[in-house]
Order: sequence, then structure tokens, then C-alpha cells
Amino acid sequence: MLLSAEEIARILRVGNDPLVITPAPNPDELRNSGAGAVDLRLGTWFMTPRHPRIGVLEVAEGRVSFGVEDEIMRRHYVAFGERFILHPRAFVLAATLEWLRLPRSLAGYIMGRSSWGRRGLIIATASGVHPGFTGCLTLELTNVGEVPIDIRPGMAICQLFLHETKGSTVADGSGFVGARRPALGRIELDRIARALRKPGAT
Repeated sequence: MLLSAEEIARILRVGNDPLVITPAPNPDELRNSGAGAVDLRLGTWFMTPRHPRIGVLEVAEGRVSFGVEDEIMRRHYVAFGERFILHPRAFVLAATLEWLRLPRSLAGYIMGRSSWGRRGLIIATASGVHPGFTGCLTLELTNVGEVPIDIRPGMAICQLFLHETKGSTVADGSGFVGARRPALGRIELDRIARALRKPGAT
């Protein structure tokens, strides 16, 4: 079941396994919005690819084989009141301003705001948020339009939709749990993928 904004306002910081959003949205504004989601804002940290240093992002055993994250990506801090220009066809990692904690009873996903989408801004390609997740959400920003886009920390950038879950579920120990800045993460090879890489596999 999709939670309304009014229901999200009702359950914020309630119970032994609460939903937490920090900075917290205004409960009255949520109740009066009539929406089915809560807005999240753009944070102050960004990551851009180090193009001259990257040949191929080759997948090795359980990691990106080219090297550590800082060799692949460059970090940028953009203060409130300043801007970040996202050029056409550029790809940037960012993070939400809000720190989230989802209870085990909720899962979610993030979607871009239509006002941004109509200007060519895509905000996420891996949009699922698992039960029990804690941290700031990493956003995959891409400008698919024809002109540069001015984005600024603190502006509403996406929407978080929340659903109730059935059964006992909780986020695994991935590297994204607890993150406060955008993260590249590892590319994991599962058992089947590892077996298929062996010589003679059919």
C-alpha cells in the first residue's frame, strides 16, 4: 500500500522502529499537500568522473578493478547559496540533504520531479530504498537536455514514495547504508556470474 503524505506525517518518529527524515519535513505542510510522497532536497556533495584517468571500468572479482573510488571520481563540495552547473550529457553523483531511516515495515523509491524532468534532468536510475535503510540517498544526475542546468544545494530535487512491506525484511550490510555523501559503490559478482567467468563455462 502506498502511503499518503498525511500518513507519512503521522508516523514520523513514532514507535520503537520509527521512520526518520532529518531535516524533518513540516508535518502540517505534508498533511495539507494531498500528495503521495515527500520531497527530498539536494545536498552539498557531488562526484564527477575523472575522464582522463578512465579507460574502461572493468569488473573484477567483487569490485571495480580500475582502482579505488577517489581514482575514478572527483569530489566537490558546493555550499548553500552556490550553484553546480550540470552540462548536457554530463553524469554526476549527488546525495540528498536529508538523512533517512526506514523501519523494517517500509520500503520506498525515489522519482524525479516532473518540473525537472521536463527540463531534461534525470535524478536516479537505481531508485529502490530497502526496508531498514539508513543514510543519505545517492542520486545519479544526468542532463539529457540541450542546455546546461543550474542546480543548487537545498532545492527540492526528488520525491520519496513509501510502501508498506509484508514479512520480516531489513537492508543488507551494503556500503551505502549509513552514507552521508554520494558513493560509487562496488560491482558485486554473484555465484552464477563468477562460475560463468571460469574457462570452459557454457
